[in-house]
Amino acid sequence: MRKLINSTYITLDGVIENPMWTMPYFDDEAGAFAGSQTDAADAMLMGRATYDGMFPAWSSRDESDPTTGAAYFNSVKKYVASTTLTNPEWRNTEVLQGDLVEAVAALKQQEGGDIIQYGFGSVTTALIAAGLVDEVRLWIHPVMVGGASVTAALPDFTATFELVDTRVHKSGVIIASYRPVPAA
Repeated sequence: MRKLINSTYITLDGVIENPMWTMPYFDDEAGAFAGSQTDAADAMLMGRATYDGMFPAWSSRDESDPTTGAAYFNSVKKYVASTTLTNPEWRNTEVLQGDLVEAVAALKQQEGGDIIQYGFGSVTTALIAAGLVDEVRLWIHPVMVGGASVTAALPDFTATFELVDTRVHKSGVIIASYRPVPAA
Protein backbone atom coordinates (compact mmCIF):
# COMPACT_ATOMS: atom_id res chain seq x y z
CA MET A 1 0.00 0.00 0.00
CA ARG A 2 1.26 3.46 -0.88
CA LYS A 3 1.90 6.01 1.85
CA LEU A 4 0.28 9.44 1.92
CA ILE A 5 2.80 11.95 3.29
CA ASN A 6 1.75 15.51 4.13
CA SER A 7 4.63 18.01 4.05
CA THR A 8 3.76 21.50 5.23
CA TYR A 9 5.79 24.66 5.79
CA ILE A 10 4.69 26.56 8.89
CA THR A 11 5.90 29.58 10.85
CA LEU A 12 6.30 29.77 14.62
CA ASP A 13 2.96 31.58 14.76
CA GLY A 14 1.18 28.91 12.72
CA VAL A 15 0.98 30.57 9.28
CA ILE A 16 0.99 28.20 6.31
CA GLU A 17 -0.40 30.50 3.62
CA ASN A 18 1.83 31.73 0.77
CA PRO A 19 5.14 30.29 1.99
CA MET A 20 7.41 32.77 0.20
CA TRP A 21 8.88 33.53 3.64
CA THR A 22 10.58 30.12 3.48
CA MET A 23 12.97 31.06 0.69
CA PRO A 24 15.85 32.30 2.89
CA TYR A 25 15.72 28.94 4.70
CA PHE A 26 15.70 26.73 1.63
CA ASP A 27 19.39 25.84 1.64
CA ASP A 28 21.27 22.71 0.55
CA GLU A 29 20.16 20.82 3.66
CA ALA A 30 16.47 21.63 3.06
CA GLY A 31 16.89 20.87 -0.63
CA ALA A 32 18.33 17.44 0.11
CA PHE A 33 15.41 16.54 2.39
CA ALA A 34 12.85 17.92 -0.06
CA GLY A 35 14.56 15.91 -2.81
CA SER A 36 14.33 12.73 -0.75
CA GLN A 37 10.58 13.32 -0.42
CA THR A 38 10.04 13.80 -4.13
CA ASP A 39 12.35 10.87 -4.96
CA ALA A 40 10.05 8.63 -2.91
CA ALA A 41 6.81 10.07 -4.34
CA ASP A 42 5.45 9.35 -7.79
CA ALA A 43 2.19 11.21 -7.21
CA MET A 44 1.06 14.45 -5.60
CA LEU A 45 -2.29 15.21 -3.96
CA MET A 46 -3.59 18.71 -3.34
CA GLY A 47 -6.70 20.70 -2.65
CA ARG A 48 -7.89 23.48 -4.93
CA ALA A 49 -6.15 26.31 -3.03
CA THR A 50 -2.80 24.50 -3.17
CA TYR A 51 -3.31 23.76 -6.88
CA ASP A 52 -4.09 27.43 -7.54
CA GLY A 53 -0.84 28.43 -5.82
CA MET A 54 1.46 25.73 -7.17
CA PHE A 55 0.34 25.62 -10.80
CA PRO A 56 1.48 29.14 -11.77
CA ALA A 57 4.59 28.94 -9.59
CA TRP A 58 5.92 25.65 -11.00
CA SER A 59 4.59 25.58 -14.57
CA SER A 60 6.49 28.75 -15.44
CA ARG A 61 9.89 27.49 -14.20
CA ASP A 62 12.68 26.20 -16.40
CA GLU A 63 12.54 22.40 -16.42
CA SER A 64 16.00 22.07 -17.96
CA ASP A 65 17.64 23.39 -14.76
CA PRO A 66 17.73 20.41 -12.35
CA THR A 67 18.14 22.72 -9.34
CA THR A 68 14.64 24.20 -9.72
CA GLY A 69 12.63 21.01 -9.17
CA ALA A 70 10.33 22.12 -11.99
CA ALA A 71 10.84 18.94 -14.02
CA TYR A 72 9.49 16.86 -11.13
CA PHE A 73 6.53 19.09 -10.25
CA ASN A 74 5.46 19.56 -13.85
CA SER A 75 5.70 15.88 -14.81
CA VAL A 76 4.59 14.03 -11.65
CA LYS A 77 1.03 12.68 -11.63
CA LYS A 78 -1.09 15.23 -9.76
CA TYR A 79 -4.49 14.67 -8.17
CA VAL A 80 -6.66 17.61 -7.13
CA ALA A 81 -9.53 17.36 -4.67
CA SER A 82 -11.98 19.97 -5.96
CA THR A 83 -15.65 20.31 -6.72
CA THR A 84 -15.09 23.43 -8.85
CA LEU A 85 -12.01 22.66 -10.97
CA THR A 86 -13.14 20.90 -14.12
CA ASN A 87 -10.39 21.36 -16.69
CA PRO A 88 -6.97 21.63 -15.04
CA GLU A 89 -4.32 23.24 -17.20
CA TRP A 90 -1.28 21.87 -15.38
CA ARG A 91 0.21 18.92 -17.24
CA ASN A 92 -0.54 15.45 -15.85
CA THR A 93 -3.28 16.67 -13.48
CA GLU A 94 -6.48 14.80 -12.71
CA VAL A 95 -9.40 16.06 -10.64
CA LEU A 96 -10.61 13.42 -8.19
CA GLN A 97 -14.20 12.42 -8.82
CA GLY A 98 -16.78 11.43 -6.23
CA ASP A 99 -16.15 10.97 -2.54
CA LEU A 100 -12.72 12.26 -1.45
CA VAL A 101 -12.07 9.51 1.10
CA GLU A 102 -13.02 6.74 -1.33
CA ALA A 103 -10.93 8.27 -4.13
CA VAL A 104 -7.82 8.64 -1.98
CA ALA A 105 -8.25 5.17 -0.47
CA ALA A 106 -8.31 3.80 -4.02
CA LEU A 107 -5.15 5.76 -4.94
CA LYS A 108 -3.35 4.34 -1.92
CA GLN A 109 -4.25 0.80 -3.02
CA GLN A 110 -2.56 1.28 -6.40
CA GLU A 111 1.00 0.19 -7.08
CA GLY A 112 3.57 2.95 -6.79
CA GLY A 113 5.60 5.17 -4.54
CA ASP A 114 4.49 7.62 -1.91
CA ILE A 115 1.84 10.22 -2.54
CA ILE A 116 3.10 13.62 -1.39
CA GLN A 117 0.71 16.32 -0.25
CA TYR A 118 1.71 19.93 0.37
CA GLY A 119 -0.30 22.41 2.42
CA PHE A 120 -2.74 21.76 5.22
CA GLY A 121 -6.45 22.43 5.12
CA SER A 122 -9.82 20.76 4.88
CA VAL A 123 -8.59 18.01 2.51
CA THR A 124 -5.85 17.01 4.93
CA THR A 125 -8.11 17.07 7.97
CA ALA A 126 -10.70 14.91 6.21
CA LEU A 127 -8.03 12.40 5.24
CA ILE A 128 -6.53 12.34 8.75
CA ALA A 129 -10.00 11.76 10.21
CA ALA A 130 -10.47 8.88 7.75
CA GLY A 131 -7.13 7.31 8.72
CA LEU A 132 -5.57 7.82 5.29
CA VAL A 133 -2.63 10.12 6.14
CA ASP A 134 0.43 8.08 7.08
CA GLU A 135 2.71 10.92 8.16
CA VAL A 136 2.64 14.69 8.67
CA ARG A 137 5.96 16.53 8.27
CA LEU A 138 5.86 20.05 9.63
CA TRP A 139 8.70 22.25 8.45
CA ILE A 140 8.77 24.74 11.33
CA HIS A 141 10.48 27.97 10.24
CA PRO A 142 12.02 30.40 12.74
CA VAL A 143 9.86 33.34 11.66
CA MET A 144 6.61 34.98 12.67
CA VAL A 145 4.64 36.68 9.91
CA GLY A 146 1.33 37.53 11.58
CA GLY A 147 -2.10 37.23 10.04
CA ALA A 148 -4.35 34.21 9.94
CA SER A 149 -2.73 31.05 11.24
CA VAL A 150 -4.27 28.85 8.55
CA THR A 151 -5.54 29.61 5.07
CA ALA A 152 -9.12 28.60 5.82
CA ALA A 153 -11.02 27.56 8.88
CA LEU A 154 -10.56 23.87 9.58
CA PRO A 155 -13.46 21.62 10.51
CA ASP A 156 -13.77 20.58 14.13
CA PHE A 157 -11.89 17.35 14.62
CA THR A 158 -9.45 15.81 17.05
CA ALA A 159 -6.43 13.72 16.17
CA THR A 160 -3.48 12.47 18.17
CA PHE A 161 0.00 11.99 16.72
CA GLU A 162 3.25 10.33 17.76
CA LEU A 163 6.60 11.89 16.94
CA VAL A 164 8.56 9.62 14.58
CA ASP A 165 11.47 11.85 13.54
CA THR A 166 12.97 15.27 14.16
CA ARG A 167 15.54 16.99 11.97
CA VAL A 168 17.12 20.26 13.05
CA HIS A 169 18.72 22.17 10.20
CA LYS A 170 21.56 24.70 10.55
CA SER A 171 19.17 27.36 9.24
CA GLY A 172 16.95 26.92 12.30
CA VAL A 173 14.25 24.99 10.44
CA ILE A 174 12.97 21.98 12.37
CA ILE A 175 11.23 19.20 10.47
CA ALA A 176 9.01 17.36 12.93
CA SER A 177 7.50 14.18 11.50
CA TYR A 178 4.39 12.74 13.11
CA ARG A 179 2.34 9.61 12.54
CA PRO A 180 -1.37 9.71 13.36
CA VAL A 181 -2.36 7.43 16.22
CA PRO A 182 -5.57 5.53 15.38
CA ALA A 183 -8.50 6.42 17.62
CA ALA A 184 -9.13 3.86 20.31
